[in-house]
Amino acid sequence: MQPTLEQLRERYGSRYKWLVLMTVMIGSMASILSSTIVNVAVLDLSRDFALGQERAQWVSAGFMLAMTLSMLTTPWLLLRYGLRRTYTGTILLLLSGGLIGGFSLNYPMLLSMRVAEGLAAGILQPIPAIVILRAFEPREQGRAMGIFGFGVVLAPAIGPSVGGFLVEQFGWRSIFFVVVPFCLVVLALVRRLLPVNSSMMGEARPLDWKGLLLAGVCTLSLLNGLVHLHGDLVPAAMMLLVGVASLVVFVLYQMRAKHGLINMALFRYRQFAMGALVAFIYGAGLFGSTYLLPVYMQVAMHYAPSQAGLVLLPAGIVLALTIVWAGRLADRFAPNILVVIGLSLLALSFALMGRGSSATGYATLILWAIVGRIGLGFVLPALSLGAMRGVDASLIAQGASTINFLRQLGGAIGVGLVGIMLEWRLAAHHTGLAQAEQEGGGRAAAFNETFLMVALMCAVAVLAAWRMRAAPAKTG
Repeated sequence: MQPTLEQLRERYGSRYKWLVLMTVMIGSMASILSSTIVNVAVLDLSRDFALGQERAQWVSAGFMLAMTLSMLTTPWLLLRYGLRRTYTGTILLLLSGGLIGGFSLNYPMLLSMRVAEGLAAGILQPIPAIVILRAFEPREQGRAMGIFGFGVVLAPAIGPSVGGFLVEQFGWRSIFFVVVPFCLVVLALVRRLLPVNSSMMGEARPLDWKGLLLAGVCTLSLLNGLVHLHGDLVPAAMMLLVGVASLVVFVLYQMRAKHGLINMALFRYRQFAMGALVAFIYGAGLFGSTYLLPVYMQVAMHYAPSQAGLVLLPAGIVLALTIVWAGRLADRFAPNILVVIGLSLLALSFALMGRGSSATGYATLILWAIVGRIGLGFVLPALSLGAMRGVDASLIAQGASTINFLRQLGGAIGVGLVGIMLEWRLAAHHTGLAQAEQEGGGRAAAFNETFLMVALMCAVAVLAAWRMRAAPAKTG
């Protein structure tokens, strides 16, 4: 017979909530590792499955898209099935994606397992914050969020480093198995620490399946339409038209839906509208560059996978430290100022990458990556705060969820845009990823131009961030 919540609290005392936090944090770190670790294997995947860049980028873009859409279902799942059942089922899905993905026989099988991992990662992502808000006293929430945040930002730095070593020593299949020990540990902890009937169960409101379907059709159509611009323009134009039309229908539907995914009243607040735009562009630039950098290191700079992954490790450590400092600054300075500084540093980092050449030293590349991660550290604590300042209290919960959703949606589209831009520039320079290099600087030039595009995206976000100033709300 499984113990109840009260019995578990009595058994473990005051440390029980910290044990629960550790359980959900390990699961979240596993999902984040699975999202970033594959980027160092894109070149090997391209060779093994004879993929062009437009198909190879879907290994990351498909994960991001699945994660973006599934994260909207987390509150419904928790209310319907409780924390234990939701977490167990999601970890099993992540475990299956890792195991089967590692034994993939073809590209469709590989891509479907990446989508499965993305679905699991999206459901897992909001859970730690929900646990912290429900289980911890207000005076402990900051400490708990800091511990969780440190682990979460460190995972993307460790992922490419571990992945690069594994790819070099054991091949690309090994990176899929990294999540397996994490998932097994989490399943054991869930069985020991989480009651079957948790306090998160309740009467779930209807899930907005129509909104989810429209959002999925919109994103898939836009991404596929952009990809097909390289070939036949007629199918590409049709897909883009479907994407734009479904976006319009989605917005109109959300304005009328009783339990919609997004409360459109939020966009009446100027600071929120600007913050949402920043979140989308920032997500596109961040995740697009996270995909681009390991490929650039291997293809254009000719580093081994382990060296390509290691370039982000020092930057990730600096990011974890910067977030703590920037969080304190957010209490003293206007959030939009910190976001502007962060985005400017991020744009500078990408612009420097866009000027790289074969003469650029490894230490210099690490330094440029650190500049960008310092900028990221400034943006993360201040973005939601700046966007939500002045918003009616009844809209804060959905507003925070919407900012998170738009950031992830931007990430999914950003990975696609970066892949499309890179494929276009590689074709313009008469080269590719998987073929043997015969020309001089064609690949390097293609990557440089793609980095400059990402830098321009961040520069545009700076303009929106400057208008994210707190102002009297106008709801009429």
